[in-house]
Amino acid sequence: MKNFENWETQDLEIAFDLEQLEVMDLLENWLQSTTELSISEDETVKKLKKALKNNADFWNEDELKLQFIAPLLLIVDYTMPNYKIFSQRSISATINNIEIGGKVDLVLAKGKQKPMKPYFFIHEYKQETKKGSSDPKGQLLSAMLVAEAKNEGKIPVYGCYVVGRSWFFVILNGRDYAVSRAYDASQPDIYTVIAILRKVKEYIQNSFQNS
Repeated sequence: MKNFENWETQDLEIAFDLEQLEVMDLLENWLQSTTELSISEDETVKKLKKALKNNADFWNEDELKLQFIAPLLLIVDYTMPNYKIFSQRSISATINNIEIGGKVDLVLAKGKQKPMKPYFFIHEYKQETKKGSSDPKGQLLSAMLVAEAKNEGKIPVYGCYVVGRSWFFVILNGRDYAVSRAYDASQPDIYTVIAILRKVKEYIQNSFQNS
């Protein structure tokens, strides 16, 4: 089995006939998401934004996860009746006669004890000083391919990868995928990041109802 961490984008495109689109309506619609915050939520967001701005160059991956991503996700609030957050769980599938798998940093999926129907990933929390040392996009896409296989290709798979202060949002739909620009969460972009993350809940509920 080839682990997620060993995949690079070019290898995935060749092995699984993937194509990156410059424009994808699904992604463009997702990126237009808006949301409202309570006064207390906004105060917390301002603190998180300041902490990231001051520490993004110095935090390691665990510090980034514990001191920024985890509290940010509490504001997003992924509490849903049919889906939950799983962390450091293994998933795998055989695609084009290639076994692919590994552990994912975070997956939002249906299931009680283990992820059964993966829908959204936040993968590869990379510290700022390590950017360029690996291919987080390829690692995320490899996990999304497994999710698509498990979902029998019936729904698009949503995800993002994080490099320090920068958030990149990705959609895989069939063999086409698209990637957003970098959203700097140490700047006012953090409000857009929250809105995009919250929109996932609506997409999941619509998918669940339609199925």
